[in-house]
Amino acid sequence: MASMSPPIHDLRQHDETATHFYLDVRCLICRFLGFIFGTETFGNHQQQQFPRKPENMERQSSFSRDFGHAAAETYLITRLTFTLLRYLGVGYRWYTRLVALACYALLLMPGFLQVAYCYFFSSQVRRSIVYGDQPRNRLDLYLPTNTNGPKPVVVFVTGGAWIIGYKAWGSLLGLQLAERDIIVACVDYRNFPQGTISDMVKDVSQGISFVCNLIDRFGGDPNRIYLMGQSAGAHISACVLLEQAIKESRGESTTWSVSQIKAYFGLSGGIMEGEESFEQFSPEVRIKDPRNREAASFLPPIKLFHGTSDYSIPSDASINLVEALKGVGAEAKVILYEGKSHTDLFLQDPLRGGKDDLFDHVVSVIHAGDEEALAKDASAPPRKQNLTGFDSNDICFIK
Repeated sequence: MASMSPPIHDLRQHDETATHFYLDVRCLICRFLGFIFGTETFGNHQQQQFPRKPENMERQSSFSRDFGHAAAETYLITRLTFTLLRYLGVGYRWYTRLVALACYALLLMPGFLQVAYCYFFSSQVRRSIVYGDQPRNRLDLYLPTNTNGPKPVVVFVTGGAWIIGYKAWGSLLGLQLAERDIIVACVDYRNFPQGTISDMVKDVSQGISFVCNLIDRFGGDPNRIYLMGQSAGAHISACVLLEQAIKESRGESTTWSVSQIKAYFGLSGGIMEGEESFEQFSPEVRIKDPRNREAASFLPPIKLFHGTSDYSIPSDASINLVEALKGVGAEAKVILYEGKSHTDLFLQDPLRGGKDDLFDHVVSVIHAGDEEALAKDASAPPRKQNLTGFDSNDICFIK
C-alpha cells in the first residue's frame, strides 16, 4: 500500500511556522520579564551598557525612543496574536468580524463619551448607593430636576449575558427618563462567577426592596414603581417578580409587595422557556406549574418588547412567555419591532435620538392618568442625538 505521509515541503513549512511562533512567544516573554525587572533581557544576555548620554541629549531623543519602542511592541503583540489565531485554525471570517466590531465601537464612541460624561459629572446622578451587604449590592439613582411632588420610579435591571452586567449600562435610559420627570434606579448585582442565578435573583430582589421602602427619601412615590429589565436583566427581574408573587400567594412574609409594582417591562429577555435543569429560573415553566397558578392574580400588567431580527435571543422567547401568562389569566402583551436586533431597541435607537416608539410607549404607560405629565410629553422636543461629535458645551442632560 502506498504511503500516506505528507510531502516533505509541507512538513518543512509546518516546522517553520511552529519555529517562528515559538520564537515570537519567547521574545515576548523575555521582553515582558525585562519590563518587570527593569532590564531589557533577551534569553540569558543583557543589553550592553553604554556610557550615559548628556541629559539634554536624552531629553531630545526620549520621545522618539519611547514612540519607537511602543510601536515595536505593538507590532510584535499584533503579529503574535494573528500568528496564534492562524496556528489555531481561525479563518479570515473571524478577522473581518473583528475589524467590523472595532469599526462599530469606533462609530458609537462619541455617544458613549457623552453618556459617560453625564454619568460621572451630572448632579442628577447619585452613584453607588448601598442596598445590601455584598460588594455588588449598589444602585444608581437618576433624579429629575423638577422636584415638585413625588415622582414615578423605574427599577431597571441591566443585561450582560449574566456575566458582564453593570449598573452603569442603564445610564442612557436613566438620563432620558429623568428628563420626563421619572426617577430611575439602576440595580447592580453579582455576575457569574461571583454568584449563581440564585444569587442574582436574591440581589435584585433586595435592590427592589430598598427602592420600595426608601425611595420616598429621594422624592419617589413608593406606590408608583415600575420594574424593567433588558436581556439577561429581563430574565432575572421576571424571575424576581414571579418568585415574589408566588410567596405572596402562599402567605409568606416579604420585605416588599408585588402590589407596589404597577407594570413590568421586559426588553429582549431570554431563557423564558427553560430546560429541565433550569425550571426554577424559567418564568414560563414556573407559571405553568399548577401549584403556582394562583400567583398569576398577584402579577402586575406585563409588557414585553422584542426585535424580530434578534438572533441573540429570538423573539419567540417573549411570545411564548406571554402565551403562558395569558393561559393562567395574567395580563400580558408582547410588542414586536420589525427588523430590530438585540441591541437596537436599547442602545442604537436611543443613541440616534429623535422619535423612539419603545421609549414613548414606556413613558405613556408610566404617565397614564397624569394629564399634566402627558401634556408635557406631547410637547417635549425630540430626544437629542448622541452620535454626533462630542462638545463639552452641549452636554446632554446636564442641568
